[in-house]
Amino acid sequence: MFKQPKAVYAVAFACVVSFMGIGLVDPILPAISEQLDATPSQVTLLFTSYLVVTAVAMLITNAVSSRIGAKKTLIAGLALIVVFAALAGSAGSIDGIVGFRAGWGLGNALFIATSLAVIVASASGGFAGAIILYETALGVGIAVGPLLGGLLGEISWRGPFFGVSVLMLIALVATVLFLPATPRPDHHTSVLAPIKALRHRGLLIMGLAALFYNWAFFTMLGYAPFPMKLSAIQLGLVFFGWGILVAIFAVFGAPALQRRFGTAPTLYAALGLFAIDLAVIAAWPTNRTVLICAVIAAGIMIGINNTLTTQAVMVISPVERPVASAAYGFVRFIGGGLAPFAAGKLVEHFNLHVPFAIAAGSAVLAALLLSTAHRTLADADRGLDEDGEKVAGADAPAQIAGEVADEFGGAAGALDDYEREQERDDDLVR
Repeated sequence: MFKQPKAVYAVAFACVVSFMGIGLVDPILPAISEQLDATPSQVTLLFTSYLVVTAVAMLITNAVSSRIGAKKTLIAGLALIVVFAALAGSAGSIDGIVGFRAGWGLGNALFIATSLAVIVASASGGFAGAIILYETALGVGIAVGPLLGGLLGEISWRGPFFGVSVLMLIALVATVLFLPATPRPDHHTSVLAPIKALRHRGLLIMGLAALFYNWAFFTMLGYAPFPMKLSAIQLGLVFFGWGILVAIFAVFGAPALQRRFGTAPTLYAALGLFAIDLAVIAAWPTNRTVLICAVIAAGIMIGINNTLTTQAVMVISPVERPVASAAYGFVRFIGGGLAPFAAGKLVEHFNLHVPFAIAAGSAVLAALLLSTAHRTLADADRGLDEDGEKVAGADAPAQIAGEVADEFGGAAGALDDYEREQERDDDLVR
């Protein structure tokens, strides 16, 4: 499994760095606020610009990769991350960082949309070996991101940005040198395809539920660092613990619970516990011990929810998986992008309890929305889409890490490509 071509390791390394971007900035948020004389709500725009651009980019990533091919899309994404991460590190104002962080989000969306597909195409040992490598990169990136942000943030808030730029530059050079040219897909994907896909009730409900869940998730991720009043390295360690739990429960815990209890009951429990966790934060937002423990524990529910919802989307929707993933990601990241900024404004106008209380209610609302699609989720466990049709390869999403990959369409696209290859091989045998 680990004896792979150089191209596979180049892309896998880039995946690790890319996944670091989720929690990388958390440890330096208070330092940026203090040193650039910015309010917390202004600093949380680092999440808003990154995620809103990512949401919009969901609509174009598949269209781009279906026209220029996986390698060119991958390289374009890496190049954008290198440039905009460096520009964010060199910015002299909060507005500059926010703007450059948006460019980073576009690059990340392009990269993730094709990274797993490239690994699958290049890896030796088949699809399963490629998935294990990808899951490894996912877990390492999510866990190490906050820790690296804390370590470099102790030197300067600019450190994490420059660090990512240098690491991605290494990955970019390696990818250009070692990754062979990839063929263009057989057909083009329309930019409007994800929007049209939302006409399907099951996909729309999943997307709206994810929007409210992401509001809760990114309220915590984007604003919890401020009341903790910790140094960059201390914040890095807190979110390192959070990231470890996210990775473990996304890759291992969620599939085990799904097999034991089913998708719907597991999601109801995860969202309910997440709401309780956020309610605890809302009740004692200035108690550092409670806040730290609640944030770390949230990694369990977040890992479970992210994996199971994104996997269910791949089965429920009767459209192509990359299109379903793009539509779902577009809706959900709107909520994730707006929540941190709204949290800052709510604290400015009311108090520290309000945004976390709203986040707890948002998690409950997500569970209630999912309950209206209970039968659809049960059908998904049996491999049926919302029209009752059997989905080819419906078991495969359970083998794929869902925390980031499916959200950007990467895992979904790789899965469809793999199945097409298998069908072509079967036709040749016949």
